[in-house]
Amino acid sequence: MDPFDNRAPGAACLIRGGSGMKTPSLALAAASTLLATSTLAADMPKEGSFDFVACWSGDSREIAFSPRHTANSYEFTGTVRSNPPGGPFDKETFRCVGSSATFEGKTTGSNTCESTDGAGNKRLTYFTTNADGSVTRAVVTGTGKYEGMSMTTTVQPLGPFPTLKPGTFQNCNRQTGTYKLK
Repeated sequence: MDPFDNRAPGAACLIRGGSGMKTPSLALAAASTLLATSTLAADMPKEGSFDFVACWSGDSREIAFSPRHTANSYEFTGTVRSNPPGGPFDKETFRCVGSSATFEGKTTGSNTCESTDGAGNKRLTYFTTNADGSVTRAVVTGTGKYEGMSMTTTVQPLGPFPTLKPGTFQNCNRQTGTYKLK
C-alpha cells in the first residue's frame, strides 16, 4: 500500500504537495478528526450516534532524507459540520499538531488534537498511525460535558484535494460512530 494514498479507511495518510513535497493529511483527525457540539449542546443526550464531515487545512515541514526515508511535522485547524446540520457535535473547531515518518516504505506517526464547542467544553484526542496503516484513537481527557467521554468512530476519507501552496495541505473526511458521556 502506498503510504501517501489517503483512500485507506481510517488511515492517517499523506498527500503530495505542490512541489512533490510530502504533506500530512490525517484521514482521522482529527484526524481527523474531531467532534463538535451542536447548538443544542445543553440538551445533548448522554449517549448517541453521530455523522459529520470534518475539513481542515495546515502546513508541514519535511526532512526528505531519501525517497524511502522521510519525516515531517505539521499543524492544522478545521471545522465540523454534522449531518443533519444542528445534530450532535455540529460546528466544533479543532487544532492538531503531530509528526510522521516513513522508513523503508512504512509510515508511522501520531498527532494530538484539541477541540472546542465554543461554550467552554473541550476535548483532547490522541491518534497513532501504526506501521500496518491502522489508526488508534483515544479520547485523552475532556472538560465540562466532555469529561469522561468515550466514543467509537469510523472514518471515510473524502480527499485528497489540490494543493495551492507548497508545504500546505487540506482535506476532509466523514466520521460516523457512537459516543457516551459520563
